[in-house]
Amino acid sequence: MTALRPEVAGVGHDGGPGDRGRDASEGTGLVQLHESIATLLASRGQWRQAYQHLRSAFDLVSADQDVQPQVPEQLRREVDRLRREHAEAREQSMRDSLTDSYNRRYLDQRLLDMVTEHDTDDGLAIALIDLDWFKQVNDTFGHLLGDRVLQRVVELLQEELPRNGFCARYGGEEFVLVLPGVDAAAGVGIAESARTRVERHAWASLAPGLRVTVSIGLAYEPPAGDSPTRPPVAPEQQLLRADSLLYTAKQSGRNAVAYRENGRVRLAGAAAGRRGIAESRVAGY
Repeated sequence: MTALRPEVAGVGHDGGPGDRGRDASEGTGLVQLHESIATLLASRGQWRQAYQHLRSAFDLVSADQDVQPQVPEQLRREVDRLRREHAEAREQSMRDSLTDSYNRRYLDQRLLDMVTEHDTDDGLAIALIDLDWFKQVNDTFGHLLGDRVLQRVVELLQEELPRNGFCARYGGEEFVLVLPGVDAAAGVGIAESARTRVERHAWASLAPGLRVTVSIGLAYEPPAGDSPTRPPVAPEQQLLRADSLLYTAKQSGRNAVAYRENGRVRLAGAAAGRRGIAESRVAGY
């Protein structure tokens, strides 16, 4: 819509050059306001109203007026209101309605943007998290309490995240922590701290006998400079690796963080002493 925005110059009238400059600026501002409203309305699918504002902008550009019109304050307020509503609607479209964490749509788009913007060049850890025995929680305590458990787990997972880190709901009772700019040890530490917070939370305050734990698979991609000859691993592939390690954590007794170090699968923290660690499901990883 910016193609409709040529210079709107003041034409002959009794005012001096300063007046003409102000009139031109105000006329251009009014055109821009109409175009802004049209853009915001179109983004909401309100095509008829968008067309009307676009038509108003076109008429202003086309008109041969000696005195450019003043920008109505009501029009400015309309633009501000629509911008706020547009920003709020966009934010809501990226959030999971139950837990208020980011949703799968945001996760996929943000990971793609991170690769495009080279945000993964400083290292990236991706933790795939699954609640242990969550079906039993729903069956025993009911789905309403199960929803409260999911909300509380997200609150616990989002504590102590690094700068630009975030939590997203992957689906059902699975969540993802995206941890950019951390080294391998820090990524494992963040995941293990999250697991511990969930395990030690006072779940009995929600319902007597309630206990909640999570299993985590952590995949790590080192900084690009560490292996300049090796092509970077796409975030989608990291998610697959994290899923494979989550399987390892589940098959190795649950309530654990599984990760890979020097080619070997390991369990973090208190689970490190367990025997019989299951193998990864991804061949060659």
